[in-house]
Amino acid sequence: MGRQATEILKGTLEGIVLAALSGRPAHGYEITAWLRDQGFTDIAEGTVYALLVRFERRGLVDARRVPSGKGPPRKVYSLGSRGREYLEEFWGNWGFLAEKIEQLREGGR
Repeated sequence: MGRQATEILKGTLEGIVLAALSGRPAHGYEITAWLRDQGFTDIAEGTVYALLVRFERRGLVDARRVPSGKGPPRKVYSLGSRGREYLEEFWGNWGFLAEKIEQLREGGR
């Protein structure tokens, strides 16, 4: 991924991670693996965990500890009501930006 794509991704990663949680609760590694399966191969696991900690502090996600068969309990995150509102706002903004960018690409004003 080039520098330009990396910068664009930085601006949208919050919405992308929240979208990953909109389907079902998951722990950080699951989210990272899902993102990689979606083609976001350059996203570091640490970046996802840092976002999840910020989301939890901001009240966008709920977190609970779940026993793991392979070691200590895992923290599983689910989208809270504030997170759903934030995600709806993200999709609205994304739709607006995508429409305007497409107009620019087509040479419109």
